[in-house]
Amino acid sequence: MVGAGSSEPALAASQRREAEPMTRFLLKRLLGSIVVMWVVATLVFIMLRLVPGDPIAAMLADVGGAEEVAALRRKLGLDQPMYVQYAKWFWNMLSGDLGASIYGSRVPVSQILVESVPRTLSLATLSAVIAIAIAVPAGIIAATKKNTAADNAVSFAAFLGLSMPDFWLAILLIILFAATLQWMPAIGYVPMAEGFWPWLQHLILPAIAVGTGFSAIIARMIRSSMLEVLNADFMRVAASKGLTRRMLLIDHALPNALIPVVTVMGIALALLMAGAVVVENVFAIKGLGRVLIQGILNRDYPVVQGAVLVVSAIFILSNLVVDVLYVIIDPRIRYEE
Repeated sequence: MVGAGSSEPALAASQRREAEPMTRFLLKRLLGSIVVMWVVATLVFIMLRLVPGDPIAAMLADVGGAEEVAALRRKLGLDQPMYVQYAKWFWNMLSGDLGASIYGSRVPVSQILVESVPRTLSLATLSAVIAIAIAVPAGIIAATKKNTAADNAVSFAAFLGLSMPDFWLAILLIILFAATLQWMPAIGYVPMAEGFWPWLQHLILPAIAVGTGFSAIIARMIRSSMLEVLNADFMRVAASKGLTRRMLLIDHALPNALIPVVTVMGIALALLMAGAVVVENVFAIKGLGRVLIQGILNRDYPVVQGAVLVVSAIFILSNLVVDVLYVIIDPRIRYEE
């Protein structure tokens, strides 16, 4: 009993020592992420003001003279030096104030983002779920049945998925399932708070359009990674121990094959976001991508700056999640000093 009791503090100390490198790594990444977001926001702030074009003149067009243009510029603070504008914007951002749109009724940027970000995240998440659900079984089948009809079919489908533009596939889906069969709505978005099925009905077609190319990339990666793992020495040792085929594939091959795939999935989030920008316009979903494009076209500085901050945060968070997934998938990976 004494020996068992004395081992518990040692076990707890050992667990703390193993967790410390990961904690330090996460803290460093979070601090680095803050610096990256500041650099991105600063570059966007500067570049927006260096791009030719005057948002005030575009807003007033032919309805305002020089006095009206000057008065509106003073009202919005755009007549001040750039460093003064940057200092005010940065201080307000630290206090949680992202400003307001310079157009119309000057809607707060935070309100615009609260309405648009959930739509884009919903679309990107559902697209990723659909893509992974298709890609993982397809990649495993292609790897385990190399150079067979099944492997050729998966390779052809992946090539076809990569070749089809998102907007073109989105239009085909609308024509078939919305216009012809009338199974799904063609445009719009319904929040999940109003019901899961209406939310899914409005997002399933754009999610398929965005996720198709993503699933093709993941399926090809899983196939190549699985082929490499299946030929490894440890797989032959595991097979010699009498393990079933399912145990060999699921318990041994797949976890080792997922390491490079998870890396690609983190990078491919950019493809999902980029695809969402185009598909959101096709399906008339006012998501983050559509807001960002409209803000750039209108030279709406506060909206663009706020949207870029959110996009940067999403990318940084996704890469941080990928790093954590490495440890979960393969416990041998440790983040040491």
